[in-house]
Amino acid sequence: MTDGPWRRTAAGAGLVDDGGQVSSTIFAEMSALAVRTGAVNLGQGFPDEDGPAEVLAEAVAAIERGENQYPPGPGTLDLRHAISEHQARFYGLSPDPQGEVLVTAGATEALAATLLALVERGDEVLTFEPFYDAYGGLIALAGGRHRTVKLRAPDFQPDPEELRSAVSDRTRIILVNTPHNPTGTVLDRATLELVVELAERHDALIVTDEVYEHLTFDVPHVPIATLPGAAERTITISSGGKTFSTTGWKIGWLTAPRELVTAISTVKQFLTYVNGSPFQPATAVGLRLPDPSFRAIADGLRSKRDLLGAGLSAAGFSTFRPAGTYFIVADAAGLGWDDAAAFCRALPELAGVVAVPLSAFCTDRHDPEYASLVRFAFCKRTEVLERAVDGLGRLRS
Repeated sequence: MTDGPWRRTAAGAGLVDDGGQVSSTIFAEMSALAVRTGAVNLGQGFPDEDGPAEVLAEAVAAIERGENQYPPGPGTLDLRHAISEHQARFYGLSPDPQGEVLVTAGATEALAATLLALVERGDEVLTFEPFYDAYGGLIALAGGRHRTVKLRAPDFQPDPEELRSAVSDRTRIILVNTPHNPTGTVLDRATLELVVELAERHDALIVTDEVYEHLTFDVPHVPIATLPGAAERTITISSGGKTFSTTGWKIGWLTAPRELVTAISTVKQFLTYVNGSPFQPATAVGLRLPDPSFRAIADGLRSKRDLLGAGLSAAGFSTFRPAGTYFIVADAAGLGWDDAAAFCRALPELAGVVAVPLSAFCTDRHDPEYASLVRFAFCKRTEVLERAVDGLGRLRS
């Protein structure tokens, strides 16, 4: 079989190329380039250090206790309680562990199940652009129409009038990612309030991707669900992977009103069904860590952000100081490169470093607004970042 509905959907999502082969992402290409050249990989966003020792120890203990079979479909009750406690402790929210919390295979499955459950063919889903690459594919797989509002340098906040113009009665979901990958921006309160206003006016749902919620610098994370009028129409998605440096565990979750969780669970049961038995109690331990542990995680990343940012500036880049996540955007135009994709392919030989072009996160890969912008990840060991900074210094010579 070479065609059919599955083939057309995959092609529309950018998953299949013109020759019928599974298409490769820029992230896979750049990571392979790092391996081939021995370059420092600052392209792919995963930490190279383990997370809190007590979180890792609980995973080992859970395996030894025999927690190695299917957990309950919604997730272990203790983890659902821990998620609810976390939301109450940090944000004053109180989702019911019995029906308003769902554990998923990472935030990506939570996004997939949500979009597949709640989007009907032709519905519009609005995201900010640049956007995490999975959004476009998942919206297409759900049969939705993807609309975007640009985040422009230097502050990467949306223009309110453009946002107002993009939302209509055809909008089913406004998908908000803050702290934002790839730009590192934290959306301001005025933007969040406008999203809620527009969602209420047009009877849209709000889906929030908050996986970097504890990785902010000098600004607080404000979940949209805490704003007046938002909770009853918001699906809040997060995970433990970024906060606890356990991205391979794929333990995510969502909280939402009961009827929305029920609809999403109906789809989720046919995706992974369940996942990560021993990692669920470990993630519960992480969510119950004391406040200083969460502050230390952010403080450690802040120092790494500053180290890499200073190195990029010294190498001749213009940089945009991120308020959150573990990514920093830099402009290569000052180095004579107007094409970030070409620059990233040359960078391993020039400096022994791998990064990704910001255009990889855009609907138009040739959009001139992002053409020379590059994303670097700073979630690496200090000595790795120092080696990258030394290599980047060669760009000045």
